[in-house]
Amino acid sequence: MSKNSIIWDVTNWIFSTVFFVIGVLNLVLVHAIPGLFYIVIAFLYFPPASVFLRKIFHFATPPVIKVILVVVILWATLAVGDLMELFESWLCNCESLP
Repeated sequence: MSKNSIIWDVTNWIFSTVFFVIGVLNLVLVHAIPGLFYIVIAFLYFPPASVFLRKIFHFATPPVIKVILVVVILWATLAVGDLMELFESWLCNCESLP
């Protein structure tokens, strides 16, 4: 394995874990639809799933597209998502406690 391949696999595992956690939090705290969306995105980033999809469709998603997708989805989650609003309201309530 090349060094770039190892780095990319680790990066994919990190992205997939982050999306999976966001998906579970959305399932529990917000709503099922966005939670399922994030979990599906997480499975697209898991390296074994990427290999499986590459074998089925004979097409690999370019790394640049995956990075752009991560940036856009995380921006949407952290900037305007319901999950972030929930955390902000929780933090504001904690600051006013004596």
